[in-house]
Amino acid sequence: MVDVLVVGGGPAGRALAAACADTGLRVTLVDPAPRRPWPNTYACWRDELPTAVAETAVARTTSRTTAVGTRPHLLHGEYCVLDNPALRRLLHRDGIREVTGTVREAEHDTAGRTVRLRDGRELRAAVLVDASGSNRVLSGGRVDRVASEQTAVGAVLPDEHAERLVGAGRGVFMDWRQPPSNDDPWPSFLYAVPLPGDRTLLEETALARRPGLPLATLRRRLWARLRAAGVTAPGQPPEERVRFRLDDPVPERQRTVPFATVPFGAAAGLIHPTTGFSVAGVLQLAPLVAAALSDGLERDPVTAARDARSVLWPLPALTTRRLRLCAAEGLLAMPPRMVPDFFDVFFDMPPRKQRAFLTPLASPRECREAMTELFNRSPWWLRRRLVVGGLVGPAS
Repeated sequence: MVDVLVVGGGPAGRALAAACADTGLRVTLVDPAPRRPWPNTYACWRDELPTAVAETAVARTTSRTTAVGTRPHLLHGEYCVLDNPALRRLLHRDGIREVTGTVREAEHDTAGRTVRLRDGRELRAAVLVDASGSNRVLSGGRVDRVASEQTAVGAVLPDEHAERLVGAGRGVFMDWRQPPSNDDPWPSFLYAVPLPGDRTLLEETALARRPGLPLATLRRRLWARLRAAGVTAPGQPPEERVRFRLDDPVPERQRTVPFATVPFGAAAGLIHPTTGFSVAGVLQLAPLVAAALSDGLERDPVTAARDARSVLWPLPALTTRRLRLCAAEGLLAMPPRMVPDFFDVFFDMPPRKQRAFLTPLASPRECREAMTELFNRSPWWLRRRLVVGGLVGPAS
């Protein structure tokens, strides 16, 4: 029997598995395809990354990142795209046993936890970590509700082709100017970041919708946007497709998590409900959760899991999440024509206030101050929508 069994081999699962191994715990990681490359592009601000990641697993950066509502705003800070293979190497530990398999069920008894795989094999551990994403295979299963989803379709083009749209050496955090299209009125934006190998990802993104905007709609908009800018693609460029849930509840609050189980990553509700960012947050939290598990296991597995969950969701973090969920609902209720004006106001705020809302681990005070600043800067017609939509108000 090992100390910790991690289910899920994405960035969250591997980050926590590595951090647990660093404390001396015996760790097994289970995933249906543990060697499968991570297909998505992960990006964040450099100052959100642990030092080791910032120094060794950043693929490309840009300090000229813009956001556009109806007009451009230059964002402060260095925006980084992570090198997925380098990040995997950084999170590799020789002592971690990797098992290829799909979890069917878990059984808890006084002697420990038994995980049964679909092929009949059994694995035992003192504590289980559910890093299976929104499937939540150890934490009560996938939440049965229509979730708010972020969806996106991107094309990877050589830099010289993408520069006509985004400029040389620049990134686009979001550009809400709409491509020529008469389809679904729900708004979407262009996201553009530099990739290794002198390539650029150009991605049409629907920030949040319940349910998510169809990928086919986003694909049509992306190519309409590129054609309007005179951007051509050599051959058939690689395509990135994105769909994930933003507002699944924290499992701990559902009381569906067995006592010696720790949800982590998306399974724990650690996706930012308005931006969709999560990787920088789990990289920051993994060593803290691992330390709680290591200390707690000196007493008993239930204590270890309880202490680890308390690291993830102390009361201030839950309060910040509630504020952000309120903001997300306000954005969902906002008329599409007002969304670009809203983001003009947001990106006119001081950088510190912007980041207080965007960063993964802000305090409730910082988040409230940012929301209040947004309200105070808004024209009256927008203030009314913010209050009606529940996004922000004078008492925030």
